[in-house]
Amino acid sequence: MGKPWIRWSLVLVVLMFSMQGLFAIIVPTSKTTASVEQRLDAVEQQTAAAQSSADNAWMLTSAALVLMMTGPGLALFYGGLVRKKNVLSVMMQSFAMMALITILWGLVSFSLAFGPGTSFIGGFQNVFLHGVGAAPDPAYAATIPSQTFMIYQLMFAIITPALISGAFAERMKFSAMALFMVLWSIVVYSPMAHMVWGKGGLLNASLGGRFPTLDFAGGTVVHVTSGVSALVCALYMGKRLGYPKKPMPPHSVVLSFIGACMLWVGWFGFNAGSALAAGSLATSAFVATHFGAAAAAIGWGGAEWIRNGKPSALGAISGAVAGLVAITPAAGFVGPMAAMAIGLIAGVFCYFMVTVVKAKLGYDDSLDAFGVHGMGGTLGALLTGVFASSVVNPIFKDAQGNPLPSGLLEGNGHQLLNQLVGVLIAWGLAIVGTLVVLKIVDMTVGLRVSPEHEVQGLDLSQHGEEGYYWEVPA
Repeated sequence: MGKPWIRWSLVLVVLMFSMQGLFAIIVPTSKTTASVEQRLDAVEQQTAAAQSSADNAWMLTSAALVLMMTGPGLALFYGGLVRKKNVLSVMMQSFAMMALITILWGLVSFSLAFGPGTSFIGGFQNVFLHGVGAAPDPAYAATIPSQTFMIYQLMFAIITPALISGAFAERMKFSAMALFMVLWSIVVYSPMAHMVWGKGGLLNASLGGRFPTLDFAGGTVVHVTSGVSALVCALYMGKRLGYPKKPMPPHSVVLSFIGACMLWVGWFGFNAGSALAAGSLATSAFVATHFGAAAAAIGWGGAEWIRNGKPSALGAISGAVAGLVAITPAAGFVGPMAAMAIGLIAGVFCYFMVTVVKAKLGYDDSLDAFGVHGMGGTLGALLTGVFASSVVNPIFKDAQGNPLPSGLLEGNGHQLLNQLVGVLIAWGLAIVGTLVVLKIVDMTVGLRVSPEHEVQGLDLSQHGEEGYYWEVPA
């Protein structure tokens, strides 16, 4: 009698526990529900942290790539294009920007460019990098620290004035150059950056500017302002001694070749990094950048081949840089085929500006900063309004969130007008701002080296050293 009773008791106990487990599955307790919700929250937090880490890693890498564009990229590119007695002075100008503009950016320029302010200039809320820390600023980039955004934008602020140095190479005093660049960055670069990219900016396309100008990575902010300012500098300072009667060929196309290749590589951080995240838009901008540069190299080289009977290495690298300039404003708004079209047009157009227009007008833009950056940036900004595609980047949306046409070819002809407004503002600010700054510098420290120092070379006269020491046999 005892054994069956024990067996049935065990069976009942097992059934009770089984029913309790089944009931817990069918009707979860509050404890079970809380556990599931906590796990889902944990998964979401881990996913967000992973995305933030990936985006941050890409942006820090991009910042390093853009810095590489100034030194050694631009330093080598410009250094090879001047005569050997001026190679160090030109390189030093690029290097000086890496130091001077960094300090200026931390003190006040970042706040003027990206801090809240008016439609034309930021305020002083972020001076001394106040409030710029680990927390993201959703208005600019929601998945990376504000400090990462700040340091990435700094690299743009460094290379922009450095580009201008190509216009006055071989004839401006180092002290004048330093003062000019600091003042120019405040007077020209900061307002333009704020208008195009800053909160409440007049031309900001993503944050509701009055004239939404599409400028993905700096066609107007970087290239138009620096290129037009370069022309103003060249005209204000006058020609180098002996120009154009005395030949002044590059002393080392090899250095320029290496520098141009570094610029091409660094430009991926410049353009693809401007997506501010490691996503598909960065990929699209990366691809557009590469195709645009390649097409422009072919365009410039082909035009040169037809005109002179042979393509030159200097022409090929100049064409690639012109294509990189032109595709910069469009990189995040166009596909590969449109990028090729922009690059091809830019290569031929900039070749014409450098070889024909410059010769006819007679200005001495030593390293063709205006012909490549000023005119290439202008062309690229306008062509962005033609080729921009909502499929690539649906930046304009209706009240329901549906994508609207971006460029002329999609039916948004008004965008070409917005692009023109942005270009005209960049030209106007660059011309007026540069003239004012040049006058201030000229009246205080003086702009140009003496004729004796210009003949001697700026390496010795400004820095007391030479780029090359040739040993005399005993």
